[in-house]
Amino acid sequence: MEAAAIVLAAGAGTRMKSKKPKVAHEVLGKPLVRWVVDAAHEVGIEHVVCVVGHAREQVIPLVEHDTQVVVQAEQRGTADAVAACKDALAGFDGSLVVLSGDCPLITSDTIRSLVDMREKSGAAVVVLTMQPEDPFGYGRIVRDGGGSVARIVEQKDATPEEAALTECNSGFYCFDSQALFQALDQVSSNNAQSEFYLTDVLEICRTAGRSVLAMRCDDPDECLGVNSRIQLAEAAKHLQRRINQAHMAAGVTMTDPDQVWIGPDVVIDQDVELLPQTFLLGTTRVGEDSVVGPNSRLTDTVVGRGCVVDETVAVEACIDDGATCGPRAYLRPGAHLCEGAKAGTHVEIKKSTVGKGSKVPHLSYIGDCTIGEGVNIGAGSITCNYDGVHKHATTIGDGAFVGSDTMLVAPVNVGAHAVVGAGSTITRDVSEGALGLGRARQTEIPDWATKHFGAQKG
Repeated sequence: MEAAAIVLAAGAGTRMKSKKPKVAHEVLGKPLVRWVVDAAHEVGIEHVVCVVGHAREQVIPLVEHDTQVVVQAEQRGTADAVAACKDALAGFDGSLVVLSGDCPLITSDTIRSLVDMREKSGAAVVVLTMQPEDPFGYGRIVRDGGGSVARIVEQKDATPEEAALTECNSGFYCFDSQALFQALDQVSSNNAQSEFYLTDVLEICRTAGRSVLAMRCDDPDECLGVNSRIQLAEAAKHLQRRINQAHMAAGVTMTDPDQVWIGPDVVIDQDVELLPQTFLLGTTRVGEDSVVGPNSRLTDTVVGRGCVVDETVAVEACIDDGATCGPRAYLRPGAHLCEGAKAGTHVEIKKSTVGKGSKVPHLSYIGDCTIGEGVNIGAGSITCNYDGVHKHATTIGDGAFVGSDTMLVAPVNVGAHAVVGAGSTITRDVSEGALGLGRARQTEIPDWATKHFGAQKG
């Protein structure tokens, strides 16, 4: 699309009561400003300018890789923020969309419609309007007799008659870029807030003989701004519902959609079942016929087909086809369960590969380890991978059997088809096909308990 965009992300958001700037707060694992920037890119707008100001050191890393960053050194209003972009957009002549960085519900379809309307009409500006249930706090749209926009009046500057109007400014606009920057030079700060309002541009363009139009948004929820923690939760609920409905329409089952939270970049194949209290975040992917949940949280994790992921936390992990996890499993970054493998109850795996058909069924920690195919790890086994300074690796060959309560003190190798006796501490390699034992010798003193405790009890 031959258009450019400005995303306003300079405000402090004092009502958030937070050390973080408002636009850095997250919904479904994604900062507010990223929802808006990504919506602009989805339309096909390549040149996006992001205006930062308050706590910009926290905002810039969120947007600098795909937007041009402009600093508004002093927050003096929306017109001043847009004027700060003049050099960044020098030479651009076309439709310029102005978006609010604290409105994560805006869709690419609405942005596209806004641009289309301006370009077809040739208007100086098209403002996106809405009719919220409670208009208090929003700028009111004042129309003329022909239905065009005469002006926008901010709540604090409105007369009682203007405050009674219900059509409100959403804070989204599409301008003729040349008309916009010419009008900005005429904006004053003669208002209750002593700020430079972008809304004044509309009346300036109208006075200059250019048309000023409004496009009413079909869904006022798209224009929901986040100015408090309460509104942050409301936005999250709207996005949860929108995302879940899209996945269910594509063939995903949810027992209770209100208890499933899915990030915007998650990919889920059809015939997946998501049970209550499931969180899928980041770039997680789930293959067909898998069941995830209940009480599971997967972040940047790949799940294959036909898997069962029960009460599991997984971060940057890979779960291949037919593998099972949980209940109460923890897969840390670099954990890889190969086809048909199992990480069972109270099992933690870090930076390790569990080979095809291998099992770590209960109460074990596997770290910096490569496990071959068809291996069984007994309950309570641990790879002792850390010496206090460095991490060391453990290798367990195909078909090996490791008995319960075994300590594998890395670096150490257990050969293919070897057996390690239960209760062993293994500090040296175990050869292929061998039996490895590392137990202390059992000692028995006859009648000790009878004599010792009998005398005390007597």
